[in-house]
Amino acid sequence: MSTLNRVKHEVIRDFLDYLASERNMSEHTVRNYGVDLAQFAEYLTGLGKLDEFPAEVDHLRIRSFMVALNNRGVTRQTVARKVAALRSFYKFLQRRGRIEINPARSVRTPKLDKKIPMFLSIEMMERLLAAPDRSTFAGGRDLAILELIYSAGLRSFELVGLNHRDMDLERRFLRLRGKGMKERVNPIGRYAVEALSNYLRLKAEQAGKSCFDLDAVFLNIRGRRLTTRSVRRMLTHYSSLAGLPGEVSPHTLRHSFATHLLQRGADLRVVQELLGHENISTTQIYTHITAAEMRRIYDDSHPRAREILVNRVNLDETPILAPDSAKTA
Repeated sequence: MSTLNRVKHEVIRDFLDYLASERNMSEHTVRNYGVDLAQFAEYLTGLGKLDEFPAEVDHLRIRSFMVALNNRGVTRQTVARKVAALRSFYKFLQRRGRIEINPARSVRTPKLDKKIPMFLSIEMMERLLAAPDRSTFAGGRDLAILELIYSAGLRSFELVGLNHRDMDLERRFLRLRGKGMKERVNPIGRYAVEALSNYLRLKAEQAGKSCFDLDAVFLNIRGRRLTTRSVRRMLTHYSSLAGLPGEVSPHTLRHSFATHLLQRGADLRVVQELLGHENISTTQIYTHITAAEMRRIYDDSHPRAREILVNRVNLDETPILAPDSAKTA
């Protein structure tokens, strides 16, 4: 059953339909908005205040909802997402003339700690890329997926949404549909093209054995379009084979793509375009990674880096000379 069918409130269904049909948001995003708004309606029901929803809700009610979430141990990131959902929902109602004031507009989003995303070193990436058996259909497909995510910084839904008409392997370009169905064109590297060409050959050999989706690039063994869940499961399998620490997700490869570009001197604006970020502030998280890496390399490599650090400590501990002592010196 779709998200729209599960929602009880007609006004929420209207909003979700708007997100899907007019804003072209992904099913995943629409589902999250639906869950957040339904949870707010349930909160009002528990207070016996459902009659306030949506037109009589004020900013104090939304703040009390945030407090209730916080008392339940909900993370700041999740609370911030729910506030953003309410803000967008009431903005929609305001534009449709159903309310005069957006009550969520004056509600402050919780301050979030900027987390540095996990990424793999180049050596780890090479181990991961060596794990699939490229001679089999599944292995050849999986290698093409790994190479493509790392080569072009794809989101998992962008990868599984790829169709044959979106690829130009001769000129080494992909046409991608990102968040909000915004299109961008990304280059891909030689290794990704080789892995894709090998997979497409294996796929052609397999085509006669089952009913294949003719549009989709990446298919499961039954010939259906691959899902994001399958991609995540596949990555978990190969990261285990490669002996990599921690959980490796499609976003880990995307973070590795961005980090390695910046470490090798790529312009931040270019990386922003390649990642499909609307705001450069989203991309700037990677500058923290590269700055930390620079400090590590400097401390490990410069022959006097640690001596300088020691001298700074000694200077800090040296008492300040009194004016008379300064004259005698």
